[in-house]
Amino acid sequence: MIEPPPLAPRSLRIAELTRALDRDPEAVEARYERAGLFRGQGQFEEAKCDYLELIRRRPNHFGALNDFGTLVLNAGYREAARSLFGEAVRHHPRNANGHVNLANLLFLLGEHAQARVHFEMVLRIEPDHIHAHRGMGNLLAELGDAAGARAHRDKGFRNHALTTQPYRGDGPPIAVLLLVSATGGNIPTGALLDDRCFKTTVLVAEYADSAMALPPHDLVFNGIGDADLCREGLEAACALLARTRRPVINHPRAVRKTGRAANAERLRGVRNVVVPRMTKLPLHRLRGAQSAAIVADKGFTFPLLLRAPGFHTGRHFIRVDSPHSLGAAVAQIPGDDVWLIEELDARDSEGLFRKYRVMIVGRKLYPLHLAISRGWKVHYFTADMADSPDNRARDAAFLNDMAGAIGPRGIAALQRIRAALALDYGGIDFAVNARGDILLFEANATMVVLPPLHDPKWAYRRPAVEAVLAAVRAMLLDRSVGEAGAARSAAAL
Repeated sequence: MIEPPPLAPRSLRIAELTRALDRDPEAVEARYERAGLFRGQGQFEEAKCDYLELIRRRPNHFGALNDFGTLVLNAGYREAARSLFGEAVRHHPRNANGHVNLANLLFLLGEHAQARVHFEMVLRIEPDHIHAHRGMGNLLAELGDAAGARAHRDKGFRNHALTTQPYRGDGPPIAVLLLVSATGGNIPTGALLDDRCFKTTVLVAEYADSAMALPPHDLVFNGIGDADLCREGLEAACALLARTRRPVINHPRAVRKTGRAANAERLRGVRNVVVPRMTKLPLHRLRGAQSAAIVADKGFTFPLLLRAPGFHTGRHFIRVDSPHSLGAAVAQIPGDDVWLIEELDARDSEGLFRKYRVMIVGRKLYPLHLAISRGWKVHYFTADMADSPDNRARDAAFLNDMAGAIGPRGIAALQRIRAALALDYGGIDFAVNARGDILLFEANATMVVLPPLHDPKWAYRRPAVEAVLAAVRAMLLDRSVGEAGAARSAAAL
C-alpha cells in the first residue's frame, strides 16, 4: 500500500482551524486565520466564503474587510473592493492603512480628487506613513506636479528602499531580488512571482544604498519596464547589477532600448512589420496658434494620436480628428512632453478594431488575448468582450491556434520583433492587416498578465494565462542557482 504524502504545515493548520470552527462557529479569529491561509494558497472561493461569513457575523471586522477587499481586487473585482475598503474606512476612520488602500484603488479608478482626500487623511493621522507618501507621489506625478511627486517619493522611499515580501511555501524558496523604480513603469509581477515558490526581496533602484550589500538572492528580476519613464531607475539598476554574478531576467541594458522612439527606429525596417511614425515634442509648442503648422512640419496629418509619456492602459492617450480639436486635446495632457503618433488603421473587414497581445517568455511567444472594440482605443477590460459571445469566440480561436489566427507571415514577423527586443519577458500589442503584416502598437516589458475573472464565461482564457505563468515559472527555475533552485527544478520535472 502506498502511503499518502504528508500534509504541508499550512494544510495541517487549516485542518486544525476547521476542527475548531466545527466545535465553535463563533470563533472569529480562527475563521479569520483560516481565510488568510486559504488566500495565501490561492483558494479564492474558500477564502471568499470565510470572509463573507466573518463579515456577516462581525460587519466591522477591519481585517476581514481589508483582506477581502485585497482578495477581490487582485481577482479583478474593483467595485467590490471599493465597497469593502469603503466599509473598512467607515468603521475605522482613524486606521491609516484602510485609507491608503482605498486611496490607491481610487487612484487606479482615475478618481484623483477623492484619492487625494484619503492620502491627505493618512498623512494627518501618520505623517511619516511611507505608503501614503508613495501613493501621493504617484498621484502628483499623474497630475503633472513633478516636484511635488519627487518630494513625496523621497519621504516614501529614502531609507525604505528594501522590502522582503512574505514567503508562503513549504519547501526551500528561490530567493529573487526584484528591482523596481520609484517612478512607476514597473512590470506587474504579482501573478509571475508565486510566493509559494519564490521569496521576493524588492529593491527600489533609485534609492538603494550604494554601501549596502545586496540581499542574498538566487537570481535578479529587473522589474523596471518603462524605458521612457524610468531612465534614472534603469541606470541605477545597471549600477546595482555590477555587484552580483547571479542570473538576471530582463537586464536593464535590454530594457533601455525599448522606449517608443527607439523601438520605432529599430523595428521600422523589420520585414512584414508596419510601425507608426512618432515623435516627441515639448508640450508648450502645441499650445500656441502655430500648433497645427508644427504638426504638419513634422510630417503628420490628421487624424493623429497624442500620448503622454510614461502612461499605460489608455491614460492620457487621445485621438485628434482635426487641427481645430488639437488645442483642447493638448490641454488634457499632463507633464512637459507629448508623443505625436501616426494612427494605423486596425479595423477588420467588419469595421471593428482588433488588438492582439502575445507574451514573450524566453525565446517563445504565447497568445494572451484578442480584444475587439467598436472604438479605436482598444484595451481588453474596456473592449466589447463581456457582452459579445462572438468576440469571445474569436478570442478563443486565437488562443487555441495563434498561428492559424495570425498567419505564417505575421508569426514570422512577431519572431523577428522578439529577437530584436532581446527581452526575457515582455509583450507585443498589434493588429494584422489584410496582407498579413503586423501593425505594431507597442512592444516592451510592462505588459500585464491578469488571471481571468471567476466567471464561467472567461473559463476559456484560463489555459492561455496559465501557460504564460507556467513558462515564466519554468524560466525562473531554470535560471536560478543554488540548492533551492536545484530542488525546485527537480520537483518540477
